Formats: sequence, structure tokens, C-alpha cells
Amino acid sequence: MDASAYIGTEAVAGFRDARGAGAMVFDPAQLPGAGVGLFDPQREAGAALAVPVGGRGAAWFVHTPAGAAVLRHYRRGGMAAKLSAGSYLWQGAQRTRSFREFRLLQALRARGLPVPTPLAAAYWRAGAGYRAALLTLRIEPARSLGALVDAGLPAPWDKIGITIARFHRAGACHADLNVDNLLMDADDDCWMIDFDRGAVRRPALQWQLANLARLRRSLRKRIGARADTGAGLAGWERLLAAWNESMRVPA
Repeated sequence: MDASAYIGTEAVAGFRDARGAGAMVFDPAQLPGAGVGLFDPQREAGAALAVPVGGRGAAWFVHTPAGAAVLRHYRRGGMAAKLSAGSYLWQGAQRTRSFREFRLLQALRARGLPVPTPLAAAYWRAGAGYRAALLTLRIEPARSLGALVDAGLPAPWDKIGITIARFHRAGACHADLNVDNLLMDADDDCWMIDFDRGAVRRPALQWQLANLARLRRSLRKRIGARADTGAGLAGWERLLAAWNESMRVPA
């Protein structure tokens, strides 16, 4: 897959279904006949497969006219999930998490960054709240950094460091950089996924280092002491060295 070959377009349409009234934004070049049924993981019997890692139990591999895709219904994590797992405070259509992530992915792909191709995003209004969903093309075949370290397999640490630096030089800040949000494709090229609450910011060392620290904590949480010894530590040091070197390249 070539991230630099994509120039996104969008169309917006309102709808009403069993979940209520809402609207969707979609790429008409990828999905010329898009409808709200795209956001129902059970629209084709037996076609949806739950994503085994991440997604908080609300992500599925599905089939679309554009190809294999990932459907994600937004869900809260942590303490907020105990109050409302899938509902967010309504602040206008343009501020819905799904619309913002759809457009952020389009902007990042327009810069040639390796993120999934956004296909469509939707929201459903319900009083002062809303629910949301996002549909992106699936990167396949691919394995997450988390899956590689879980299995004790080698990871392309240098490529991961270079890829993170590419995002940082472009000002692309991932809100939850962890081992499951970095995917390796068949060529061991690295992709970054799940940009909910992400943003394009002025490049600054403070937030860039915070991104790396979050990834480091994720790695330690995943493999424990192995992250600080042997191959785990050597891999992390390779990632940092590649990141440092790549950060010297002009944006």
C-alpha cells in the first residue's frame, strides 16, 4: 500500500435508522454508493469478524465495495466507560470524534504518511449526546508491534523509529501511541492506526518525547521485564537511535 498515492475527497449525507438521526461523511471515490448500512457489522451474515486486539470490543473486520475494511464504533475507556461506554457530549457535527478522525486521516495521507485510508464516518444524535463510528481500509497482511513482541518475534525497530519521526516532523501527534497502534505490513513497513483525539500540532520536543514515553510504557506493560533486558532493550535503543537520526531530516 502506498500512502503517498492517495488524495481524499468527501461528501456528507444525513440519515435516519433504527439508532436515530445522524449524518455521515464519506469518500465518494472509494464508496460512490455509501449508505448508513456500512456501519452495521452484521449487515452481511457471517461477514464481520471481531478485531481480536484493541477496539475495546467494538471493532470488526468487514467487507465493503472498496475492499477489506475495519469498522470501529467509538467506545470510552477507563473510568469514563463506567458512566457511558459509547456516548459522547454533543458539541456540533464538525467536533464529533468520527468526523474529526476521518478528516485527520485524509490530511495525514495527503502528506504521504502511512495511515489507513478513511472510507466513511458517522454519528447518531441522542439528546445531548451522540454515538459515532469510523470505517477505514484494512492494512493487510499486517501484524502489530504488540503481536510481534508477544510472540517473541523480531520487530523492525529501525523502521518503527523512522516512521514515528516522520509523523513527529509533520506535527502529527497520536493521542495514544502504543504497541497495538503500530502495524507492520508484508514488507515490514510501519503504519500508524487509531488516531482518535489525534491532531496536527506545531512540532515540539515536549509532546514528541511524551509520545515516545507513552509507547515505552505500553511496551513495558505488554512484556514486563523483557522490555528492559536483552532483545527488548536492544530493540528499544535501536528505535530511539533511528528516531533521533531521522528527526534531523528537514520536514
